[in-house]
Amino acid sequence: MAATIREVADRAGVSPSTVSRAFTRPEMVDTATRDRVLDVAGRLGYQPSASARSLRTGRTGAIGVLVPDLANPFFPELVRGAQRRARELGHPVLLADSGEDPDAELGLVRTLAQNVDGLVLCSPRMSDAALAEAARLRPVVLVNRAAPGSPAATVPPVLIDNAGGIEQALRHLRALGHHRVGFVAATETSRSHAQRLDAFRTRTPAHGLAGIVLGPYPPTVEGGAAAGDDVLLADVTAVVVANDVMAAGLVARLSRLGLALPERLSIVGFDDIAISALLTPALTTVRIPLDRAGVVAVERLHGHLAGGVVAGGVVDGGPGPGTPVPGVPDALPTELVVRASTASVPGDPQG
Repeated sequence: MAATIREVADRAGVSPSTVSRAFTRPEMVDTATRDRVLDVAGRLGYQPSASARSLRTGRTGAIGVLVPDLANPFFPELVRGAQRRARELGHPVLLADSGEDPDAELGLVRTLAQNVDGLVLCSPRMSDAALAEAARLRPVVLVNRAAPGSPAATVPPVLIDNAGGIEQALRHLRALGHHRVGFVAATETSRSHAQRLDAFRTRTPAHGLAGIVLGPYPPTVEGGAAAGDDVLLADVTAVVVANDVMAAGLVARLSRLGLALPERLSIVGFDDIAISALLTPALTTVRIPLDRAGVVAVERLHGHLAGGVVAGGVVDGGPGPGTPVPGVPDALPTELVVRASTASVPGDPQG
């Protein structure tokens, strides 16, 4: 039979309310007492009742994580980082997948909000108005998107330096002697894709490059394959692809056509998902710190929730959601990973 809170209190020489605070508001209990309570609780096998705690405090301790598509290799690593950090901080995680449907996201947020204290929204596609409603329901942290018109302290974002990644890719291709570079664009409307495309358009001239935008194509393997013929007709010696999934489709298509890669065409992807290093040739790509993004998102949400009672998206007491995480810049840095899919431009681009 499980130990009761009174048994722990008697053995530790404290009141039951002190035992409760040691678990729910540890900052209100001095270190020696808290350690003694937790040690006794561990030896007796005592576990506080989550449902009872929820009734007393109005909090569940859980956080919700919403992603557009778990089948997209971009998101599993991000989710793993979030789940690992949430587990370390004592938060159960409820995960939802919107199936790339912006209209479904707000409905999922409403459902999750009934069972969680806060939400991590990963690359949400919902409108600004829907996002504002989500933030009214529960504290929200955004990954890979900022909320227009909302102060960072209200809806804090965890951003990625997409423009910096494009800058590194263009610098690399220019150093290899390329002059005409294409960008294989996607049909998606995400903030990250818009940043990558805008950075390509604005920064190619600074590197003495002629930049040609191709597409857009679906952000899938099939979409990348569909870009193959247009890439061949574009008279470019290198392309930057909107994401690694599309780059995989492009590599497969061009290889089937017998094009020598990278001798005839250099290819740079974006994201550095797991399959990138397994392609033939292995893909040069811009690495995003996906695991770190998930960790930082949970830390910021935890900082918002710590020490307060959630009610209608407002937390009484404790630091705000924008509480900085030590060592984390405004935008998490990207890194170019050079593999075998890029090479010096041939003397005659037409072979």
